[in-house]
Amino acid sequence: MRRGLAPYLEGRSLARVDVRRADLRIPVPRDFAGRATNRRVERLWRRGKYLLMDLDDGATIIAHLGMSGRLVLAGNGVNGQGRHDHVSFETEDGTHIVFNDPRRFGLITLAGPGDLENHPLLAAMGPEPLDPAFDGAVISAALRTRSTSIKAALLDQHVMAGIGNIYACEALFRAGISPRRKAKGVAGQRAERLVPALKQVLTEAIEAGGASLRDHRRPDGGLGYFQHSFAVYGREGEPCPGCNCDRDETGGIRRMVQGGRSTFFCSRRQR
Repeated sequence: MRRGLAPYLEGRSLARVDVRRADLRIPVPRDFAGRATNRRVERLWRRGKYLLMDLDDGATIIAHLGMSGRLVLAGNGVNGQGRHDHVSFETEDGTHIVFNDPRRFGLITLAGPGDLENHPLLAAMGPEPLDPAFDGAVISAALRTRSTSIKAALLDQHVMAGIGNIYACEALFRAGISPRRKAKGVAGQRAERLVPALKQVLTEAIEAGGASLRDHRRPDGGLGYFQHSFAVYGREGEPCPGCNCDRDETGGIRRMVQGGRSTFFCSRRQR
């Protein structure tokens, strides 16, 4: 999402900002439109699953897509006036970007100058897996007191930032780690295997434009394609790719529910 929007937002002024519906996951600030209008977007970046727009007055717009949200260029399935088009941004050159969210689990808010680092949404987030400094020691430290399953720990944004359910399943498969294993038991060689698996899965998914299973769309309205590269997610009962397990014996890729989320794994490869 950041890559798709950056050419249209970075260095551009927000000539018009409209809030059509403010009651998202957290209310859009009452003065949001007034504070963002005529401000220039200095940088578009990301922290975990939050999209951040640094403005020229030191404030930062914080956006999160939730389960069904999209930030889409107008004309690609949105026009800013639809039932689920809640916030829109128009830049000085006429580009129109719309935040569309049928379920309203997403959010758009504003952090004042100097407030971003300690903002309640971001202050307690864990390390970034794509940070060059993220290594086996970092992941071991993040997990060493966690008694939950490693799968649950990966989804906890206080432990690690930005990992979702699909990518946790895929990374654990690549690393050969059981999703049932206690998080604090993922150290040493297991941690060293998990680090590159996480980095590879996230990098490949970003390059593919994400995974479009239900709601996700790129800013141009197109689909992501990483779903075509899933090794285990959504493939219950199918053969385990790159593994010598016998499907007749193991049942192939298995599915279980952890914390209300589906987990897909190979019972023989992942220990």
